[in-house]
Amino acid sequence: MSAVYLLVLLIPVASAQTFHWGRCPTPKVQSNFSLQPYMGKWYEIEKLPAHFEIGECIQANYSMRENGTVQVLNSQVNGSRWFIEGTAKVVDPQEPAKLRVKFASFLPYSPYWVLSTDYNSYSIVYSCTNIFKMFHVNFAWILSRSPTLPAVMVDYAKKLLIEEGIDISKMTHTDQSCRV
Repeated sequence: MSAVYLLVLLIPVASAQTFHWGRCPTPKVQSNFSLQPYMGKWYEIEKLPAHFEIGECIQANYSMRENGTVQVLNSQVNGSRWFIEGTAKVVDPQEPAKLRVKFASFLPYSPYWVLSTDYNSYSIVYSCTNIFKMFHVNFAWILSRSPTLPAVMVDYAKKLLIEEGIDISKMTHTDQSCRV
């Protein structure tokens, strides 16, 4: 397969991502993060574009497995509600807010860093992958325990992301008003 052909195939995927030159920023994560109170349902309030999130009413539900990993059950509405199951794990017990997650056995684990959370109302999550040490693709999510989050909390989350060197200029709101 020629490089040009591969590039043409990747354009639709790339247009739904946020690529940046240089290496990933390394934001600070939540200190004293505890996995157990983080479990449960989270609603996506805003996000950086992601090719795998094209629907509405996007939710994530986390639950502990007996082996210490986390079951990740993400859902979104795109005509009907569909689900994808993944696994998250803490790699370094000294940094429990830096999880790794994957949704298919043939894919590598991707970062899932909890930058800030109060466990009860909001969570700010960041993920970034370096590609060929030349550029990076990143994701960011503002999550809530309810389908809405007060504007002051959304503003706080965006300010934190910006202060950590994360470009949020392409961040979009996620509709949570579905009836499915």
